[in-house]
Amino acid sequence: MTDTDDLSHIRSYLPQIAEASSLELLESLRIDALGKNGSVTQLLKTLGKMSPEERQLQGPRIHALRESVGDAIAARKAALEKAALDARLAAETLDMTLPADAPLAGTVHPVSQVMDELAEIFADLGFAVAQGPEIETDWHNFSALNIPETHPARAMHDTFYLTQGQEAKAAGTFDERTTFSLLRTHTSPVQIRTMLEQKPPIRIIAPGRTYRSDSDATHTPMFHQVEGLVIDKGITLGHLKWTLETFLKAFFERDDIVLRLRPSYFPFTEPSAEVDVGYTIEKGKRVIGGHPGREGGGGWMEVLGSGMVHPKVIAACGLDPDEWQGFAFGCGIDRLAMLKYGMDDLRPFFDGDIRWLKHYGFAALDVPTLSGGVGVAA
Repeated sequence: MTDTDDLSHIRSYLPQIAEASSLELLESLRIDALGKNGSVTQLLKTLGKMSPEERQLQGPRIHALRESVGDAIAARKAALEKAALDARLAAETLDMTLPADAPLAGTVHPVSQVMDELAEIFADLGFAVAQGPEIETDWHNFSALNIPETHPARAMHDTFYLTQGQEAKAAGTFDERTTFSLLRTHTSPVQIRTMLEQKPPIRIIAPGRTYRSDSDATHTPMFHQVEGLVIDKGITLGHLKWTLETFLKAFFERDDIVLRLRPSYFPFTEPSAEVDVGYTIEKGKRVIGGHPGREGGGGWMEVLGSGMVHPKVIAACGLDPDEWQGFAFGCGIDRLAMLKYGMDDLRPFFDGDIRWLKHYGFAALDVPTLSGGVGVAA
């Protein structure tokens, strides 16, 4: 027979459970009663050694005792947890007047932002955005732009050539106009494709990625460039200068932009000019705008290359250079971003450092507009 003292001892757990003051104490009582070596567990093990008559008598009593202990523990645990929650709610406060935490959000890369700014500015001047392939033919990238095969720009140290072009040359199947043989070194091929596909008058900008074998603090093997093209009748250098001056005033958001055009050489324009913009020193920093020498120092900085489209380029695209004239210009988008937003190293543009992107990036909804300001801050 099971000793009634054992049952009485186990029943003594019930008032202790009901008076348990913490979850830790309650867990200790549970282990003493229902654990692997607990009192109730040991009683359950004695059922196997009893005769059928004893098991029939004691079994229900022991199982009922186990259930009562288990129910008491569950009830007390619920009560203690509710009391703890009530105490926490009473102690904690929430200031509903505080602003909500800003949700995590990505930012627009400065290069993408500047591309949008350029598109907005030139759209107001009547320019459309044109695009073309980044893998190009020799003809579109060089020959049509008056860059013969012996020109230094075609050297291996400047241009990324593709093996498929080299294999086509070796096999005798190479076609300068149709074999895609290199990564474009500028977006000028987009100008050629536009003149071949579209009748004048033409007003386009061609932003996009370009590739040259160069790498240092201000150059990378892949960079971004924008070029502009106007083809019409009676186009002069005066139209070119006014367009660039209007563009730079809108881009840098200053009316005191001063330009200087210096004679230069580009095979696809004649005459050609490097475009310098004046800068001044403000609070020890170089700022685009103002006339050099008049406002506490300053100087000139080259920002663009430009010129009148060479007659050979116009003729290569099937147009009569005696009837149609035009101008073209180009600059690095990465460089424009550096000048406008105060970056001094080109390499972080491509590092993917989230800290840099958060600092220099722009909010997705801050779309540049001429009325709201093309340089909307992030």
